[in-house]
Amino acid sequence: MDIDKTMSFKVEKDNSIKAQDILKQVYDALVEKGYNPINQIVGYILSGDPTYITSHKNARNLIRLIERDELLEKMVKYYIHIVD
Repeated sequence: MDIDKTMSFKVEKDNSIKAQDILKQVYDALVEKGYNPINQIVGYILSGDPTYITSHKNARNLIRLIERDELLEKMVKYYIHIVD
């Protein structure tokens, strides 16, 4: 076995759940718990701190399925009406 060769692999993201669906589920969970969902989601996106998101209905784990930069990219595209 040649130990000097670098092996590479690529992990494919699970795109079966759309970012929009995840964001909606997280939003709903935050509303159910009495939080201001916009403030909480923005806090999470800016800081990366998952404690901004409730664990109610698995929302904290769901939001972490989406990379924050991916989420921001999708939001900006939606805001300026660019469709992927």
